[in-house]
Amino acid sequence: MKTITIEELLQLDQNTITVLDVRPADAYTRGSVPGAISIPLAEVEERMEELPKEKPVYVLCHTGEWSVDAVYELEAAGYDAANIEGGYRSFLRKKLSEFVQDENTTGEKQKEIERSIIKKFRKGIWRKFTKGIREYDLIQDGDKIAVCISGGKDSMLMAKLFQELLKHGKANFELVFLVMNPGYNEDNWKIIQDNAKVLGIPLTVFETQIFDTVADIDKNPCYLCARMRRGYLYSHAKELGCNKIALGHHFDDVIETILMGMFYGGKVETMMPKLHSQNFEGMELIRPMYLIKEDDIIAWRDYNQLNFIQCACRFTENCVSCGGGRGSKRDEMKELIREFRKQGDIIEKNIFRSVHNVNLRTIIGYHKDDMEYNFLDDYNERGK
Repeated sequence: MKTITIEELLQLDQNTITVLDVRPADAYTRGSVPGAISIPLAEVEERMEELPKEKPVYVLCHTGEWSVDAVYELEAAGYDAANIEGGYRSFLRKKLSEFVQDENTTGEKQKEIERSIIKKFRKGIWRKFTKGIREYDLIQDGDKIAVCISGGKDSMLMAKLFQELLKHGKANFELVFLVMNPGYNEDNWKIIQDNAKVLGIPLTVFETQIFDTVADIDKNPCYLCARMRRGYLYSHAKELGCNKIALGHHFDDVIETILMGMFYGGKVETMMPKLHSQNFEGMELIRPMYLIKEDDIIAWRDYNQLNFIQCACRFTENCVSCGGGRGSKRDEMKELIREFRKQGDIIEKNIFRSVHNVNLRTIIGYHKDDMEYNFLDDYNERGK
């Protein structure tokens, strides 16, 4: 089997080759090698006719391991195919190393990124960020907020938005840019640190062994990992004197959660813009990107030629909810929302509005804390 390094690939004339990204479609939309075509690994056999045979095909996955299967399939069908060593992760390393090697370039890049937030993406990102903070009353004078950074595009943008708010806003608050290393592999950890340097985000880092803890768990390891990480973030933020933690969930996450609750949980609920912690007294969780659409975040990332990890989990290649081989329930919701958007944005807006406009008189039943209600409880009385 032939292979090629990312350095060799980027030196080729892109018009004479085909780069095939076999990661899940959602991973592809979050970032890929320029010019790459997306065909998920499970679909390569039935869709390979979409690839021109007169051009060599270079196959990309996350680490260079899963793509081997696609290379063998293509070779068997008569294609000139090669595997890209190190996969998309090697591309991220290369692009970031180009920035961080030059201090002057890094400084100019940071200024350009900050200007883009306030100017080019003012409507889709900056205004929605400030509107969400006002509308849901997320920040008060005297707050000390732990901005929790995972290393992906959402949390990195959130950190920059908070920096701009502190620079241009009127609120009197403090920020800590908190990163937990739960056992990242060396490559992913370096990518997170390099991105922070390019963006000018001063990281406060602490370490745990969460990945080792969940490594041997077969059922819902990602759910357990997320719960444990949330607890550690609350705990460490409180030790640092913070009264709030900020997470980078956005508009799409909200409507995906609504749909997942209905389709798979048989209930109507949403991801709240802020919550009181049940286990850490005096702590709150806030979601300041609540009104920002993921497409706008992607546009900001691509405009600034930024490259972030999709998920820094050590098990990304095999983890369902982290973008590995199969699709998660949330991925299914993302695909459904993409179909809705083909008809415009009215459907997603109405899904979002639906949990703001609940008419309890037209609900069969609901519960709040320990109280449960069924419409029959006072049906006869209301008919008198």
